[in-house]
Amino acid sequence: MSEARAVHTATALQDGSVLVAGGFGTGDGDLFDSTEIYSPETGSFSDGPRMTSPSYGHTATLLGDGRVLVAGGFGTSGRYLDSAEIYDPDTDSFAPTGSLAMPRADHTATLLQDGRVLIAGGVTTGFRFLATAEVFDPRTDRFTPTGSMLAARESHTATLLLDGRVLIAGGHRGRHEDITIYDEAELFDPTTGRFERTGTMTMPRHKHDAVLLADGRVLVLGGDDAADLEIYDSAETYDPRTGGFSEADPMMEARYKFAGTSVALAGGRVLIAGGAVVPEVYDPTDGSFAAIDGSLGVTPLFAAAARAGRGAVLLTGGYSTTGPASSDAWLIAS
Repeated sequence: MSEARAVHTATALQDGSVLVAGGFGTGDGDLFDSTEIYSPETGSFSDGPRMTSPSYGHTATLLGDGRVLVAGGFGTSGRYLDSAEIYDPDTDSFAPTGSLAMPRADHTATLLQDGRVLIAGGVTTGFRFLATAEVFDPRTDRFTPTGSMLAARESHTATLLLDGRVLIAGGHRGRHEDITIYDEAELFDPTTGRFERTGTMTMPRHKHDAVLLADGRVLVLGGDDAADLEIYDSAETYDPRTGGFSEADPMMEARYKFAGTSVALAGGRVLIAGGAVVPEVYDPTDGSFAAIDGSLGVTPLFAAAARAGRGAVLLTGGYSTTGPASSDAWLIAS
């Protein structure tokens, strides 16, 4: 990549290319409105259009019509953003769209089966943790409040289930000695606009990742404790048929700060790319994890990943425990 960036987004576009957007860099106030486009045909990045405002901690969601919704995040001077914009690959440009019902960053965004986008949780002005949620409708370009979660949280995961509901798992509220990390999970039902309690995870997790398996279960991975001292290699699965979580075999590597870098592959396997030096693959047929040959050379934290064409995953940027944000990118064969 041309920019060293972390807490950015990477979105697979319908033509197989990847849009890398926003994030922060290596210095104070080094905040990006720049984007880059990765082409799997050439194996290279090119400069993309500027976003309407710089941001990090935002979300980027591929809509059903091929456009990308970029929502919220932190702006200049640490300002919480209620702005949203849409990238149109046909015109290769960003344009403002409707505003969020309230400013938020570090939230989740989930494309629903009816084409709308669920925005849930995060933090807002005054460093308040949010239980509120809202839904973006691309037909009207409007955000509309919906039911609130049962707990205010950030650093959680949101996973679309095969039946159209969304599993919200883990996360935290508060900071330092006042932090609470959740083992609780809840389900959003888009037909009612309400959240309801579901099973409890086998342990509290935040800064973890979750990905839908082909059989309808959800694989939940890693995370860490309140002080970022113990990083977890543990994993578990959620079964929507029973509403319960079950312990799974541990990963090969302990991982945290890697949400969105676990990618479902063709054939049902899952590539776990970020949060550790060595990527690995989960095989649901026997529940095993196996390391991929080779090392990334660093531990990318708050990196971003997306499918890049057929048969590969692009992992971009992030920062490591020993250095600032990185301009590195890795193409990992799957």
